[in-house]
Amino acid sequence: MRVSGSAGIWYGTSGVAEIRTGRPVGADDTFRIGSITKVFVATVVLQLVAERRVDLNTPIQRYLPGLLPAAFAPIMVSQLLNHTSGLPNESGPDVPDLSTPEAVFHHRFDQWTPERLVATVTRLPMKFAPGTRQEYRGVNYVLLAILIEKVTGHPYSDEITARLLRPLGMKHTSVPGNDTRIHGPHVHGYLAMTEGTLRDITVVNPSESWGEGEMISTSGDLDRLISALFSGNLLPPHLLRKMFALPPEDVLMLDGTPARYSTGLQTITLNGITFWGKTGEQYGYANGMFSTRDQQRRIVFAFNPTHRDATQQQMTLRIAQAATNAP
Repeated sequence: MRVSGSAGIWYGTSGVAEIRTGRPVGADDTFRIGSITKVFVATVVLQLVAERRVDLNTPIQRYLPGLLPAAFAPIMVSQLLNHTSGLPNESGPDVPDLSTPEAVFHHRFDQWTPERLVATVTRLPMKFAPGTRQEYRGVNYVLLAILIEKVTGHPYSDEITARLLRPLGMKHTSVPGNDTRIHGPHVHGYLAMTEGTLRDITVVNPSESWGEGEMISTSGDLDRLISALFSGNLLPPHLLRKMFALPPEDVLMLDGTPARYSTGLQTITLNGITFWGKTGEQYGYANGMFSTRDQQRRIVFAFNPTHRDATQQQMTLRIAQAATNAP
């Protein structure tokens, strides 16, 4: 966990990076950051908007013709960015059943393409009219990563590297593509089997999370990213403001709670402090990157849950409470 900003700096670790060797966690150990990948994708899309190569109010169907069914309502680029697209649930015979940890291990090396990922959400009717509700969906960012490639003519990973990683000196951050391994010193992830034993799930094919959850990074690199982003070093002011703007108040989550996702970010208020940032997870990994708008307090954390259940959220809330409580 890394707490930084004008309020002060603190860094600490607990546990080990690998059970087998007992090696302690190092400051530059990498880990799978899951959906924090979406912040990188959203930032690049907004940079393309600034360059007038993408229009937020243009339907994604116009940029990517034929990828979604003709019967689908027009979905604006902005509605993908803030999860108000209304795309249906994944369905079809190629969608694996991952209801048990054993099934997760069985499918951990499955190979996916972006087009195949999108195809899984084309077989059912849309869930709601675009822009009327909010539902967090990874496939929104798969489409946005495809958009980056269509507009630039380059792999989205190359655009992230050229626009963000290299200029910010994020030497420990990468977009792995189909590479199953984490190279260099890293934290291992583990998953508890049904009978309770732990299995190492560090080595996986990340293509299942292409464009929305595949990246690898460190707490230091993520702190560098959110600091540069909130300082206005990556986007012009009018586009940066969109990252702190929620949908209209009448746009609610499917469960009736207020919308909490903006353009690329999410927000939470704890102990009177409002943070903006993003959580992320992969099997064996859970993490978050948050900051107040004025950067008085920035928080980056990563831990390694062995179960994908309510205990992950409980740990995240414990971390957030510790980071926001006054001494």
